[in-house]
Amino acid sequence: MTPPHRLTPWINVGGALALAVLAADVLGRAAGWGALGPGPRTRPRVALTFDDGPSDRTPELLAVLARHQAPATFFVTAPHAAAHPDLMWALADAGHQLEAHGLWHRPALLLPPWLEWAQVRWHPRAGQSGLLFRPPYGGHSPLTRLLARLAHCQIALWDVEGRDWTSVPASELAPSVLRQVRPGSVILLHDGPAVTPELLDLLLQGLQQQGLTPVLLRDLPMQRISFRAGLRRLRASYGL
Repeated sequence: MTPPHRLTPWINVGGALALAVLAADVLGRAAGWGALGPGPRTRPRVALTFDDGPSDRTPELLAVLARHQAPATFFVTAPHAAAHPDLMWALADAGHQLEAHGLWHRPALLLPPWLEWAQVRWHPRAGQSGLLFRPPYGGHSPLTRLLARLAHCQIALWDVEGRDWTSVPASELAPSVLRQVRPGSVILLHDGPAVTPELLDLLLQGLQQQGLTPVLLRDLPMQRISFRAGLRRLRASYGL
């Protein structure tokens, strides 16, 4: 039998290796490596996306989008979709893209595997092709990618945050967002905050001035988040 003191270095190495693998996994999921993100940087296109709806704010967003003749992609939750079937029809009739934001607006790490499977499997366009799922808060568990593959959908993230969930007025948010936008950008907004319709109007004016055309995510199209793009996401979202 090997004396315990001779096993200690191997135990330490194994523990360090396990921590390194865990850190790499957490970092990779936070960076979004391998998920879908911005589209080609060579085309003057961007995608406007809205999480959390539909809501009582949706008609205002639809009015702004219609005024600018701009399409958008809405990542809806199951409870809100069930509570507002009329708005789901209105979004579809206006030509906007409907995708999934889950059964519950809860971080993936707080869901046991069987509930995360239900979270990922639900979709407002179930049975169709090209399904996208945006995890609440963009958060992944170690199982999220596998469950998405089993559910025949792809994880869709973003590269520019509108930060409309803060108390900052639209007049200050819009210039900050427009400075970050590049061809191919996917802009994250929310269906619900009072500031979002005004922010959306300012963004659409600014995008036009920059020569950028809003399109649906399916028309962008989205691309896999590369190593460098993932690092940019980490810096933008977490200050790393």
